Amino acid sequence: MSAGHFQEFEDEYLEMMYQFYEKDPDARVRTGDLAEALRVTPASTTEMVQRLASKGYLEYIPYKGSTLTDKGLVYGKKMKRRHRLAEVLLQHLPFDGNQHATACRLEHAIDDDLEVALTIYFNNPQIDPSGTPIPSMSEDIESRVNTSIQDFKNLNQLSQGESSTIKMIVAGKSDIHFLNNLNIAVGAEIKSIEQGSYQVADMTVQLSKEIADRIII
Repeated sequence: MSAGHFQEFEDEYLEMMYQFYEKDPDARVRTGDLAEALRVTPASTTEMVQRLASKGYLEYIPYKGSTLTDKGLVYGKKMKRRHRLAEVLLQHLPFDGNQHATACRLEHAIDDDLEVALTIYFNNPQIDPSGTPIPSMSEDIESRVNTSIQDFKNLNQLSQGESSTIKMIVAGKSDIHFLNNLNIAVGAEIKSIEQGSYQVADMTVQLSKEIADRIII
């Protein structure tokens, strides 16, 4: 088993521990319950729990179960956030596969840089497609997001007569298709004529405030 695959197993355990934490922050998770949730054997779960405890991610008491340490809580929360961001990403793609299973694979590929980008692109979404809350950002990610978005503003903030370049469109597939038909796409130049009225590619278009808020310039 490669180191990368082993890391993914550790990620899965800590993410599942965080999922138990979401339900009851004070509860100790029994090894059998963790094994059942992950669909693995109790023996392999015990081995992994002991390994994670030795690394400082879990507090493990034999026959009583485990709880996340502060270090484990930060890491498990990060993995759960990345999984749910992956679910949001897949919802915005013409993707017909198993969304949850694919998000489980994608979350391991999301590093800090991509988490920052997804957070900005989707305007820091609060819930995933199932309506489940997305865990908040860690302090280091939040700091990077706040620094990055200083260079951006939404289309509603464009002054009358001012022009800018569209950097991102934070919208679903149907809205993006609607906007593309109006020549509104990433990289296009757009000019504010008056409130709700814009010029793009020699066309004058009317956009609601809700849509304009989703266009980042």
